Amino acid sequence: MLETATMAETAAERGGGYPEPLFILAPPRSFTSIVCGILGQHPQCYGLPELNLFLGDTLGEVWGGFAGFMKSFGRDGLLRTFAQLHDGAQNEDTIARAQQWIISRSDWPIRKVFDHIQEQVGPKILVEKSPSTLFRAEFLERALRTFPEANYLHLIRHPRGTAASVLSLRAAHEEIARVANVPMLDPERVWRISHELSVTLTEPLPVGQSMRLKGEALLSHLDVYLPQICEWLGIRSDAEAIEAMMHPENSPYACEGPPNAPRGNDPNFLENPTIDPERLARIKEPSLVGELSWRPGENFDPRTVKLARQLGYS
Repeated sequence: MLETATMAETAAERGGGYPEPLFILAPPRSFTSIVCGILGQHPQCYGLPELNLFLGDTLGEVWGGFAGFMKSFGRDGLLRTFAQLHDGAQNEDTIARAQQWIISRSDWPIRKVFDHIQEQVGPKILVEKSPSTLFRAEFLERALRTFPEANYLHLIRHPRGTAASVLSLRAAHEEIARVANVPMLDPERVWRISHELSVTLTEPLPVGQSMRLKGEALLSHLDVYLPQICEWLGIRSDAEAIEAMMHPENSPYACEGPPNAPRGNDPNFLENPTIDPERLARIKEPSLVGELSWRPGENFDPRTVKLARQLGYS
């Protein structure tokens, strides 16, 4: 590690003293909130809630974009971020001020918004994980165009486990069901399209700029994978840094926000962000074979099976 500059140091030299961000690419219910929370607690990182900033070219386009998604709960992460960074607290008043700040800067390009966040955070790696980045090819293309030298973590989860988690969340939260419970958003289809996009658009990146990890393996063997991720990012992997990462509950975004911005992360994570090593150790990969609980009498589409096997599932 001493013989060459780390990725973080090299990025900082390119970006006026700031490292390149890390974007986690994955569809909903792929362990993104807990993984972002873990990585974001590293002393050299800053974990963000879901910003959804790649849905448009300007802050105004993002704020009013993508049908009902942004107007229901898609704005919460942005609001909580600016409330925390500008006022050091998240309450109804600071959220209201954050909203006015956003509305008054609707013409800001997305890169300028990220740069402002980076300036508030300082020289730490921003870690962000909006599943919406994979809703459409244009969104991921915008991310890659806006941050051509960023690091991208392609986080995967077995399609059966992902779908079961999606359906469970929809059943428990009415507002999520209203936005997501339409035929075109069948969880298998969302899984397949999202990972096809991730594979297609990240494979041409230079070696070392992206990493692909199974969420099941990562979470059940944190002691093995966290040092590897640190080495990939060029940041500390000593015991103190790893221990900090084991406490995602210390993030200011690892709890429900005020009534005017309660979300910004997975609801289950917000209710219980603490790592339970024994539970995580029991995570297993289900099978690609067999009937689908949400489509009785049907099995996975052959295209899903083929992609899942390419990604290492069986």
